[in-house]
Amino acid sequence: MKQSLIQSIANLDQFGKKAVRFGIVVVFLWIGGLKFFAYEADGIVPFVANSPFMSFFYQHPADYKTHMNKEGELIPANHAWHEGNNTYGFSIGLGIFLVGLAVLIALYRVVPLVSMVASGLIFLMTLGTLSFLVTTPESWVPHLGDAQWGFPYLSGRGRLVIKDIVILGGAIITMSESARLYLQRREAKR
Repeated sequence: MKQSLIQSIANLDQFGKKAVRFGIVVVFLWIGGLKFFAYEADGIVPFVANSPFMSFFYQHPADYKTHMNKEGELIPANHAWHEGNNTYGFSIGLGIFLVGLAVLIALYRVVPLVSMVASGLIFLMTLGTLSFLVTTPESWVPHLGDAQWGFPYLSGRGRLVIKDIVILGGAIITMSESARLYLQRREAKR
């Protein structure tokens, strides 16, 4: 019995691949969908504003700290500033991109090559997201009197970002699986 249980567990890899793909699709659909709402757009401002690769999307990235809203908070003057900063326009564009990637990852059996490319884009995007640990000061606990601050003490934002290491690995799995399916179908046509 013990041996058969271990054998069953050893054969879970295919189920695991499906679970990883499903997880990426759900996360990208959900987070992509949230990008259409002001609170989510406001939440990514420190990441985008401090990124050397993304700050150009904003009109005034250096001024974000004086216009931050807490989750669920609406300060009309800050909201107006974010409208002028392109905070919401960028977030909507990002949301469309994320939802599109999720759909392409889900459709790997229909368009495996395109799904492979989408997985590659997720891999690259995840590397960009992980770079926020280096570029965004808000990723680390600030020095407010406690002895634990700065590196390696992740703030809430930092803990959100570090989890992308798992998505990075998942993107490699989905990319590989889509490429394998594409090659199998191409070989079958010969």
